[in-house]
Amino acid sequence: MTHSSTVNLSNPQILSARALAALQHFGPGLLLSAALAGAGMALGGIGWLQNHGLSALTMAILLGMLVGNTAYPHLAGHCGAGVNFSKQRLLRLGIILYGLRLTLQDIGHVGLSGVLIDALVLSSTFTLSYLLGTRWLKLDPKAAMLIGAGSSICGAAAVMATEPVLRARAEHVTVAVATVVVFGTLAIFLYPALFELNQHWQVIGGGSTGFGIYTGSTIHEVAQVVAAARSVDSATADTAVITKMVRVMMLAPFLIGLSAWLARDQAHAHEPGQHTGTTKQKSKITIPWFAFAFIAVVVFNSFQWLPKPVVAVATDVDTVLLAMAMAALGLTTHLSSVRKAGFKPLLLAGVLFAWLVVGGALINHGVSALGTTW
Repeated sequence: MTHSSTVNLSNPQILSARALAALQHFGPGLLLSAALAGAGMALGGIGWLQNHGLSALTMAILLGMLVGNTAYPHLAGHCGAGVNFSKQRLLRLGIILYGLRLTLQDIGHVGLSGVLIDALVLSSTFTLSYLLGTRWLKLDPKAAMLIGAGSSICGAAAVMATEPVLRARAEHVTVAVATVVVFGTLAIFLYPALFELNQHWQVIGGGSTGFGIYTGSTIHEVAQVVAAARSVDSATADTAVITKMVRVMMLAPFLIGLSAWLARDQAHAHEPGQHTGTTKQKSKITIPWFAFAFIAVVVFNSFQWLPKPVVAVATDVDTVLLAMAMAALGLTTHLSSVRKAGFKPLLLAGVLFAWLVVGGALINHGVSALGTTW
């Protein structure tokens, strides 16, 4: 009885000691990630940067890379655990909370034709990235898939969400994000000019609404979609943002499908038939649980049970979490590794950008021509 009493009395002390140890272990890296995230958000709020599609997430990773290639090597011993926690755990939580930006009602605003266009653009762009990246450019498959995810879905957020499924290296992630920044920024200036050309050629019908669907279904980042569409008119901007958010909503089923495909591909790699004496091994599917949680949050948010101020605070927290994850990624990325990646990733991203502009226009035109309006 005395022994039991001693154990019970010591439990709070043990818990306190563990909490303090965890704080010492993770605290410095979390603080560093948070500081860079705060700076990135402050810069992302500057009008000129916003108008050029440079969001808080983009600025956070750039600041992280700056510190990561200068001062961080001297701090890694103390900050490494917290930085890795930000890059992994906080990222997943950020993706889940991203669902508060979406509702199922968003689908109704663009119709099933808009959903079909988004799905065709996503699947064709990702498939093209994988095939060209691995067979033509001989890139690492994970690098090709990350670039494809960023180009086909929602830019940097899609790259960061796909990384845990692929277990890709930090330099692959950073290169993929860099391509999103380069070509997404180019799109901001290109699409207003494309709108004027479309006024004469009428490749994409539907006026501002039709061009808004085209813009939202083909530009990389949400911020870049907003910047490009606002340069046209408000009607284009409204439709473009809704179309883009529907495309973002496809992130979760994409991750689930990718995980299943990777597991199947790995299982085939272990099949016997070469008389090597090996036996077929079952490959476990890496379930991206945060993707299911993301869908659940979208469905929950569709009922609008939470007061708008609460949702606003939650989305602000989500931006902080994603910015911390971006900053942590930048901190762990060495430019020497990015340089080793070479010109090929940029070339692949350029080809994908051309496909998004031209192929995306053909997809939009084709779906409209078929009269797919429900």
